[in-house]
Amino acid sequence: MAQRPDPGVAETDDLRLLKVDTATTFVINASGRIERENDPDCSPGPRFFFAGCPAGNIARVRHDVEDQTALRILAIAAQEPPWRDPGVVPQFLGKVIDVFSRDQPVVTIAPGLIYRLPNGLQYEHGARIVRGDTADGEQMLARLANRGLPQSMLDAGFKGVADFWEPWCVALEGDEIASIAFAARIGDIGAGIGVYTFPGFRGRGFAAAVTASWSSTRRLNGHSLFYGTARSNRSSQRVASRLGLRPIGASVGVS
Repeated sequence: MAQRPDPGVAETDDLRLLKVDTATTFVINASGRIERENDPDCSPGPRFFFAGCPAGNIARVRHDVEDQTALRILAIAAQEPPWRDPGVVPQFLGKVIDVFSRDQPVVTIAPGLIYRLPNGLQYEHGARIVRGDTADGEQMLARLANRGLPQSMLDAGFKGVADFWEPWCVALEGDEIASIAFAARIGDIGAGIGVYTFPGFRGRGFAAAVTASWSSTRRLNGHSLFYGTARSNRSSQRVASRLGLRPIGASVGVS
């Protein structure tokens, strides 16, 4: 009879994966502070980031937070028990907001869910997939650079072919891009996917198809892959469910 995995071992591995995801999501300096988001746009990142699972928690403060404030925030976070219920915001968060609000108001609180995305995931779908690491992908980018992006991509906020963050792939219906997956974050050992499905194609499995294909991209071999979503984004969570992704923890950013 096959042995069931030890829950304790799985929980410990989840904490290890959360540490990889955090190191992939942010550029962390030698002091353990967040320098910025690890994205091509070099976004500033949250003033405070907290992630956790039943095996433990991770807390990071941005580099420009005053030292005494940072120490108070980290001391408060250190008292929080392991985050066991992703549906419940950690109890200490109100205290963190109070401390930050003494310097400047808190504008954004962003709870999220983090899933492990297996490498080489398979998903059956009728879409034609074009990946950036193929001749078809190179030809597609050349055409788009020459003709300009379709209006649907411009409406979604894409500005040009530079927004096809490598590695990337798209799912097509006919000649129209239905969904795109790209490396929202990529580091030495981890990578986080970004997925956008255009309005007319949502709810039809295109996001799941392009996510699965992205996980097989050659450049991602040897990387731990992550699928993150806002806790309020039910459609994104349905994609995770479609693919059978395993949640490894929850997060919250304070800006």
